[in-house]
Amino acid sequence: MREFSRRGICGLGIGAAAALSVAGCSLPGSSDSGKVGTEPGKTAKGKPIGDGSTAYTGKQPNQPPAPEKLKPGQKPPQFVVFSWDGAAEVGNGLFPRFRKLARDHNASMTFFLSGLYLLPESKKRLYRPPNNPVGAADIDYLTDDHIKETLKNLRAAWLEGHEIGTHFNGHFCGGTGSVANWAPAQWDSEIEQAMDFVTKWRTNTGFTDLEPLPFDYSKELVGARTPCLLGQENLLPTARKRGWRYDASSPGGLQVWPTKKQGIWDFPLQSIPFGNLPSGVLSMDYNMLYNQSRNSTKGPPANYPRWRKQAADAYIAGFQRAYETNRAPLFVGNHFEQWNGGIYMDAVEEAIKHIADEKHKDVRMVSFRQLCDWLDAQDPQVLASLRGLGVGQQFTGRG
Repeated sequence: MREFSRRGICGLGIGAAAALSVAGCSLPGSSDSGKVGTEPGKTAKGKPIGDGSTAYTGKQPNQPPAPEKLKPGQKPPQFVVFSWDGAAEVGNGLFPRFRKLARDHNASMTFFLSGLYLLPESKKRLYRPPNNPVGAADIDYLTDDHIKETLKNLRAAWLEGHEIGTHFNGHFCGGTGSVANWAPAQWDSEIEQAMDFVTKWRTNTGFTDLEPLPFDYSKELVGARTPCLLGQENLLPTARKRGWRYDASSPGGLQVWPTKKQGIWDFPLQSIPFGNLPSGVLSMDYNMLYNQSRNSTKGPPANYPRWRKQAADAYIAGFQRAYETNRAPLFVGNHFEQWNGGIYMDAVEEAIKHIADEKHKDVRMVSFRQLCDWLDAQDPQVLASLRGLGVGQQFTGRG
């Protein structure tokens, strides 16, 4: 599988001025959440659903305690959400690498699965993308071996307490078929197909040597990130109709407390400090890459050490700014990629270790779904007071 979409990195050809506000391409918890390791394929008995691709195994394990309600003036925890677009394991070991890192540091994450990653290319005509030819996609279908590894890691991730969201299917970012042009009914079709590919992988692949995904996806799926952060306006009516709780597709967000759009929590990628850029950069590996090596995933290796430090420093600076001031949740989006020698993966790892150190005992690395649980448990007036704090504005406990 290539490390970029068929229309270029992230399917976009964008200018430097747009580098802050456009991102997203599909490539392959609480401090007392009590996480334990789960190896891929570890048994979790349950009631099969449909063709046995999924199974109901009960309440998801390794979740934080019930959310506490803040008192007026009480300092909130510092929430950090690491999320991954595409969520495929293609033999580079990145999915298990970050699952282990999460276990080591009591973190939950959100994995936005591209439904096509569970559909063999031989069955691609089952996919009918809106405004595009049957079977078309701007990302590559996976090999059988990579589908199997992806399934094993998805299963293990859920058992470890992570969230499985969706990154939809074909990842269309450009031209008339772009997701930017899809109507609400077309988004509904795309979602239904993504769910079908997840819940019918056994029929579509013919695999008999793998255990089912241990969840009911019709209940598990409560949020998404759109390809290239496009099309949110028309997605939201469909998301609300389906009972989704959040969307993480907004471009160009700031480090402030989130609000709702059309009744759905809006969790945007955020502008964080980055080198000498006055407006910063969106909190995603692709945007950092674009500002360092433009449309190349293989820039000059001599630059890798400096670029890696710049990326790690950006994540850490974004975290520290929120942690020391308004305590707004930090949202980080990434891909399992090896761009520029894997420096962005190393930068994320360094950031996670910094965030999880002993100096930050009131930090909670959670999934988007877990953040929704906490937000929904709060007094609306307390949240409104937090939303009144601007970027870098100090929390004082006064309304």
